[in-house]
Amino acid sequence: MNKTSLLDLTFEELTTALADLDEPGFRATQIWRAVFKDLVSSYSETTTLSKALRQRLEDAIPWIGATTLKTLPSSDNQTTKLLLGLVDSETIEAVVMRYAKRNTACISTQVGCAMACKLCATGQSGFTRDLTTGEIVDQVLTSARLLHSEGLKLSNVVFMGMGEPLANYESTLEAIRILNDPRGFELGARSFTVSTVGIIPGIRRLSQESLQVNLAVSLHTADEALRSQLVPINHRYPVAEIVRACRAYVRATHRRVTFEVALIAGVNDSDSHAKQVAEALHGVLCHVNIIPFNSIADSDWQASPNERVQAYAHIIESVGYPVTIRQSRGTDIQAGCGQLRAEETKQS
Repeated sequence: MNKTSLLDLTFEELTTALADLDEPGFRATQIWRAVFKDLVSSYSETTTLSKALRQRLEDAIPWIGATTLKTLPSSDNQTTKLLLGLVDSETIEAVVMRYAKRNTACISTQVGCAMACKLCATGQSGFTRDLTTGEIVDQVLTSARLLHSEGLKLSNVVFMGMGEPLANYESTLEAIRILNDPRGFELGARSFTVSTVGIIPGIRRLSQESLQVNLAVSLHTADEALRSQLVPINHRYPVAEIVRACRAYVRATHRRVTFEVALIAGVNDSDSHAKQVAEALHGVLCHVNIIPFNSIADSDWQASPNERVQAYAHIIESVGYPVTIRQSRGTDIQAGCGQLRAEETKQS
């Protein structure tokens, strides 16, 4: 088995691994419950197992989790940024956001990112490696433990942190399957949102999955030349082809696609930019999410003023597309993707 941590394993793989240790099948249920229901963070906390068995499991199927290096709550206590240290000393970020009717974890799928998007601090830091299934699962469990300590429950997971989820497809989908398993964490498939800059083969592959997860596409503009500047992968997967793939995704899944637009003052926020987006999305079952632009180092770009955001949204809505204007959260704790890690790297 080419997996190194307990958190990498599906229930079936754990059952097989325990059988190899001559342990009875019910041990898998005990361990699975401890991890995903009781939210313990190590074998040492799994009191349903004997000390001898805990040590044997630690040797044979080690429980490898991240170390929380920093926990930064926002001034309103509605957002918490986590800087997590991995076993190889790399760092990643996760964000926990509390809303009136839901609690969401924003999770990373890679250390750094190869997409080099100009709007994103992570994109400017370069790519180091993919995260393992267990490293992705562990972020969700860490977030769930934090919320549990406050008497709250995690209800949604968005793969919008560091990295491009569809460039780490296998680990991302395996993590979703593990977290969706009704024998464990039991988070409904529709509670997961996978975000992509438009990796068309990944979108096509996702459309064939039995899991009814949500798809979000970081579009930002329908102007091909401008998008190629903002999101370099657009040279390979242009807007027109991405939208075509999303139409096929809708046909296959009957699921609505969310298109995300981060509005930058004077760059992609004009009326003509809004009309281009509306025209490009014609006939697609979709929702447009206008998100706040988080300023990044060495850039003069600023978020669009509220009146421009409202005007942009009105144009999209006027042609029949539902629009959400996401409120900025956690600006006082560098909650934008990659900001905290970038700052930490500078200081080290």
